[in-house]
Amino acid sequence: MKLSDTVMGGLLLVLAAAIGIYVSGFPRMPGQNYGAALFPGLIAAGLAACGALLLARGLRAKAPAFEFAPWTRAAPLAANFALVCGALLFYIFAAETLGFMATGSLLLLALFLKLGVRPLSATVVAVVAALVFHLLFYKLLRVPLPWGILQFMAGW
Repeated sequence: MKLSDTVMGGLLLVLAAAIGIYVSGFPRMPGQNYGAALFPGLIAAGLAACGALLLARGLRAKAPAFEFAPWTRAAPLAANFALVCGALLFYIFAAETLGFMATGSLLLLALFLKLGVRPLSATVVAVVAALVFHLLFYKLLRVPLPWGILQFMAGW
């Protein structure tokens, strides 16, 4: 989806206004004319200037507010996009119950099969990749990943 310059300019103006309002409550430094709000305020002013320029450019061009990219009209590509979005939602809702390794393996397997990988290769790579990612995040980076149905393996 492509957003027009008018929409992006309006969003930048809203963001600049939100930053400006937020930093207006920052304290001043004693004995100085500036404080913690100076640099965020300058960034907000720059965003507002860019937003105003984009808004003016978009209004002159009279382009539609948004339009879909050509790939969205191809059914297989749209289905792949929907599958990835569905996989992320599945992970969000199933990871605590099934655990990271089981959920990750199932998601990778489904994505691999949909994208045309042979079933045996897809299964092996999905399981090994989930195990490797679990080791990297759980052991090396110390990210607490859910164990779910594999709770009995939590001590390794």
